[in-house]
Amino acid sequence: MRKIIFLFWVQFILPAMAHSQVGNFSNEFGFRSDNDSYLATGQDRYYTNGLFISFRRAIKSDSTNRMVKKIWEIEAGQSMFNASSGKIRNISDVDRPFAAYLYTGGRVTLFTKTEQVFEIGLNVGTVGPNAFGQEVQEGLHDAVGFYKIRGWEYQVANEAGINSSFRYSGLLLRSKSNTDLSFNTYATIGTSFSSAGAGILFRTGRINDLSKSVSFNSRISNSGNDTVPKTEFFIFTRPVLNFIMYDATIQGGLFSDNKGPVTFKPNPFQYSQEFGFNYSARRWTLNFFLTFRSRDVKTQYKPHQYGSAVIYYRF
Repeated sequence: MRKIIFLFWVQFILPAMAHSQVGNFSNEFGFRSDNDSYLATGQDRYYTNGLFISFRRAIKSDSTNRMVKKIWEIEAGQSMFNASSGKIRNISDVDRPFAAYLYTGGRVTLFTKTEQVFEIGLNVGTVGPNAFGQEVQEGLHDAVGFYKIRGWEYQVANEAGINSSFRYSGLLLRSKSNTDLSFNTYATIGTSFSSAGAGILFRTGRINDLSKSVSFNSRISNSGNDTVPKTEFFIFTRPVLNFIMYDATIQGGLFSDNKGPVTFKPNPFQYSQEFGFNYSARRWTLNFFLTFRSRDVKTQYKPHQYGSAVIYYRF
């Protein structure tokens, strides 16, 4: 009997104790995929595809400081747009320019003890044929047996750009630790994109503080006193009002004399709404959400709608 108890202790109790004493992970790697086909409606229009790969690392910080956590991130990605269809035969049918944006960049995010989040980022990229939108979309359609793509000869012209971004979020209220509201605002200033916006994030379910939540990619840390945050599983929605000053995927390059065969002036005010769920446990994050966004330009036949799938791994 003693032997059985000893074996049970060694095989189950000791590993569980060791597991509970392991500190949190300091690194996170993963990707997000955006595509309008995730709505399963058969559409292929406007913001049609995006792929973003990220690596994050938590920076060691002094727990006595106002900042409880600092995270730096590097990211590379491509976003892709076409007209109301990817099968355009005449330039008169282009109601929103064909365009892609290919970029790489980095950002630093700071988290305070009062659940405020400050982010500053910088990226460099290009619009136009150098962003490889045509090649990627044609390759995807060939791989899954979709229709033949037509219309990329009408895309915006090449131009490289540099863009800075600033974001602020702060907790507004929390009820019984399972439902909260936070205020989100951002500004982007650059040669490819200049915009600003503000919105509200609503979450309900198993949620963590903003400094330990998948909502702000803050489940990692680099403090010996931190343990793995508790599992999160919640639904959320985020309405945002955006003010667009410049968008190179619509207007072409800011400094280019030849901006492309067809460009438009964007609607200055645009509205977007996200709905989705987040799940995050020890090492893994799995998210899915839908985004509905108003028309970029007046000539668009319909607004945007697409889905996003996210997976991250911590180590």
